[in-house]
Amino acid sequence: MNKELMEALNILEKEKEISKETLFEAIENSLLTACKNHFGKADNITVSVNRETCDFSVVAEKTVVEEVEDDCLEISLEDAKNYKKNPELGEIIKVEVRSKEFGRIATQNAKNVILQKIREEERSVIYNQYFEKEKDVVTGIVQRYVGRNISINLGKADAILNESEQVKGEYFKPTERIKVYILEVKSTPKGPRILVSRTHPELVKRLFESEVAEIADGTVEIMSIAREAGSRTKMAVWSKDPNVDPVGACVGLNGARVNSIVEELRGEKIDIINWDENPGNLIQNALSPAKIVAVFADPDEKTAKVVVPDYQLSLAIGKEGQNARLAARLTGYKIDIKSETQAKDAEGFRYEDYMDDEYDEYEEGGYEEEYSDDYSEAPVADEE
Repeated sequence: MNKELMEALNILEKEKEISKETLFEAIENSLLTACKNHFGKADNITVSVNRETCDFSVVAEKTVVEEVEDDCLEISLEDAKNYKKNPELGEIIKVEVRSKEFGRIATQNAKNVILQKIREEERSVIYNQYFEKEKDVVTGIVQRYVGRNISINLGKADAILNESEQVKGEYFKPTERIKVYILEVKSTPKGPRILVSRTHPELVKRLFESEVAEIADGTVEIMSIAREAGSRTKMAVWSKDPNVDPVGACVGLNGARVNSIVEELRGEKIDIINWDENPGNLIQNALSPAKIVAVFADPDEKTAKVVVPDYQLSLAIGKEGQNARLAARLTGYKIDIKSETQAKDAEGFRYEDYMDDEYDEYEEGGYEEEYSDDYSEAPVADEE
């Protein structure tokens, strides 16, 4: 039993996750290569390695002839008697080849074949390992800045965080641990090339999946998400269980769950709203914290007109239009926001007709109790 070879194979299998069968095949191919380098050909040579004992044998099949013209393929009748009693001319005799007699070059080539196979398998294992994690979040250690890009160690491979995938204003120190979203894993001759991101909306989604048990088990679903990396994220959630509050589950006790994600995102604000099948209600939720008077949604055209109190117009639009922009991405609707004054003056907006009908009912007391001082739950109508 070849104990040294067995121990070496066990170590390679454990540390590099390369199967023993692959290593056995590499050894067999290396011995064939050595035979070819030593004899000039190896068509008649068979190599076998015992998977249990790691003992190997190299056998050449030679034809018995009276006069030998090719030592590699033929053997004399006299020499054949050393391997078999009463050999006959034309018979094929199996002759053991002693690998210890190979020259230095043949031995070196055999070694290179084994090393090359190990390197290829190691790259393949690493590629498969990270390819399975594509579109997922992993933790990496910042190594160094390469120009404006960042090299991040993910354990068995290095990833590249390109400048375009970095959040403006974020700066990382070497050895700092950060979470990144794996965008793509490419196979290259030098090993897998892994591209990661800190700006992708899916990063926030995956962080919530790992932090919120209700999302992990499918009770709460993230229906839509819109993000401006480094500034604000809006996320719409829905619960399959009527007894589970989806927003409360994501926020956690005293905001513990959402705060841990905000901390990971370096202070990025996260708005969590309830998903609603009614586009008017969904748009109203998406524009929070602004209070809404009315929403006119056209599902066919994917457009919506929103009326807000005059003093809420700037809040609904947000700084540099951010709140309205994120709400539009979240809902998939093109949203036109107007104040009450602008809506009354706008030609063909139908705001006055809507206000006449709704406010008649309001004056009769239909909404007085619920909406008298708060427009956050204002009536919503779908535009025909």
